[in-house]
Amino acid sequence: MAEGAPQPSGQTAEETPGFLHALLRDFPAPLSPESPLPWKVPGPVLTLEERVRLAALTLGNYAPPSLAACLAHEAVSQLLRSDLSEFRKLPEQEEDGDRVEEKAPVTLLDAAGLARSLFNHLWQACGQWQQQVPPVARAPQRQWLVSAHAIRNARRRMEDRHVCLPAFNLLFGLEDSVERAYFAVFDGHGGADARRPASGFRRPSVCLHVVKCRRQSTGSGRADLRGPKGLRLQSGSTGVCALIAGNTLHVAWLGDSQVLLVQQGQAVKLMEPHRPERQDEKGRIEALGGFVSHMDCWRVNGTLAVSRAIGDVFQKPYVSGEADAASWELTGSEDYLLLACDGFFDVVPHQEVAGLVRSHLAGPRGSGLRVAEELVAAARERGSHDNITVVVVFLRDPQDLLEPEPDTPQSS
Repeated sequence: MAEGAPQPSGQTAEETPGFLHALLRDFPAPLSPESPLPWKVPGPVLTLEERVRLAALTLGNYAPPSLAACLAHEAVSQLLRSDLSEFRKLPEQEEDGDRVEEKAPVTLLDAAGLARSLFNHLWQACGQWQQQVPPVARAPQRQWLVSAHAIRNARRRMEDRHVCLPAFNLLFGLEDSVERAYFAVFDGHGGADARRPASGFRRPSVCLHVVKCRRQSTGSGRADLRGPKGLRLQSGSTGVCALIAGNTLHVAWLGDSQVLLVQQGQAVKLMEPHRPERQDEKGRIEALGGFVSHMDCWRVNGTLAVSRAIGDVFQKPYVSGEADAASWELTGSEDYLLLACDGFFDVVPHQEVAGLVRSHLAGPRGSGLRVAEELVAAARERGSHDNITVVVVFLRDPQDLLEPEPDTPQSS
């Protein structure tokens, strides 16, 4: 079957028990309190939803996507039904000794202990499923051809993160007939605090998966990317996400990370990034008592170069945490979605994306899976020194993009 064509992406009947057997062979018993974790724990404390989702998603490195999503959902469900009081932690204290401001109840849990408990629930589910795999884990799923690539580039730290959840329904236990897939790019900032994995851009990015799921379930029209209330995120992150639900594309964004749709070889602008020089953003900031100035670029109060972001508690309310969101109906004529941070879009104009993708696909090493890598290289060659992250989600077979459109005249 041609690369990128819609086809079942669920594991085969032979593949599922093979993975379960391999995991139980490598881990013949549950983890003890002294056992090393099979994944890296990025921080000492996190909220409940953030930790279980992040740890569960790590299983995707070890299992086929559909099976990983089903196992993650099963393990998280079991964990949420268990007694988690032993993992509870008090909120961190600020430098002045005051406890973190709590505008709403926030439960912080020990990350290592919670991750160990979660893995043991995964281990238990694998043992049960080795005897009989539930039908939902065997159901065929649409295959998404996704190309993703990210580099630190000339920066000292890598502060970008990207997320690809093609088996969204299975991960969140959605049982309706609407197929969903979720993709996102986050670009962190904030100096030393951004290095702390328990805060900064990693925390809100995981919360957003839950937000998008709830938004679909409740029909809410407003996305909120501010992260858990009561957690004072000193560092921050821009973010852009796309949720494909059936034939509808939902996008939400904060800051200058962007999503672009390419349709029949033409770039379709879906959003306007949140930059301080935008007249509406500038007016909002000044109305709050802030200012916008030019210091090598336009900045809010002489600091951040974006007017909206997750976190950045000390820049609130001038740097807003309220996201914009929009939806479009897909007709089947769309080629692909491209999500990327400013390290890409600052040097690659929208109208040049389709040509770069087509040039790569037409080359001797053309491959849909390597498109993102080529786009990142192009941005670097054009002088980008920032972290660069690109995610390309093909909506039809990449080889079809090389064929002329029906109304395109043939050259003689």
